[in-house]
Amino acid sequence: MVSQPKPETEKSPYHDLAEKNNLHIDFRPFVDVEGISSKEFRQTKVDILSHTAVIFTSKTAVNNFFRICEELRVVVPETMKYFCVTENVAFYLQKYIIYRKRKIFHSSTFADLLELLKKHSDETYLLPLSDPHKKEMLKSLDKAKLKYTKSIFYRTISSNLTDLAGFNYDMLVFFSPTGIKSLFDNFPNFKQAKIKIASFGTSTAKAVKDAGLKLDIKAPTPEAPSMAMAIEQYIKSNKDTGK
Repeated sequence: MVSQPKPETEKSPYHDLAEKNNLHIDFRPFVDVEGISSKEFRQTKVDILSHTAVIFTSKTAVNNFFRICEELRVVVPETMKYFCVTENVAFYLQKYIIYRKRKIFHSSTFADLLELLKKHSDETYLLPLSDPHKKEMLKSLDKAKLKYTKSIFYRTISSNLTDLAGFNYDMLVFFSPTGIKSLFDNFPNFKQAKIKIASFGTSTAKAVKDAGLKLDIKAPTPEAPSMAMAIEQYIKSNKDTGK
């Protein structure tokens, strides 16, 4: 069970992983996204137009930023700059703006994005966030001494997973601490037993261990930068050892 939405196309590393190793993989998001109301946003006293640039870390952040702008009738000026963590997120902006008329920057990782932000240190950044969010990102921005405002635009809540009672899976794959929280919100008496646990990211690995679970697969690593690669390496290792 992979705790993410099912890939939209078969051009997915999980499709190749399943075919190559004769696996059955189910996809199910363990968390839902809920946008905050315009009333809640007003109460934060954040002035969107006092910023010269926006940092986008996901498509969800993009959706909720422009949703709030529309609800509050905020007209975002063409001079606003957008800094996106990936090219995919940057291209997604076309849903809301005329791409060629705007100043849009993107990277491939947050570390690379941080270097871009440093080169534009005169900007005043707005960072749309979820509740909860990764504290490490804020620490990096603080260390770089960038002028930014963090603001909650949406929150992640546990999905209803009660139809999965029984958990007839050999492995559960997690990508965020909120996924672990959702597991126990839905199944307070969950016992790992022989189920293998895989996690992506340092904070997710910590959440697995803090929950008293045994972590079997951790990604990314230099040898396995993606979760699919980490799972394949684990399968191969266990075949080689006869386990």
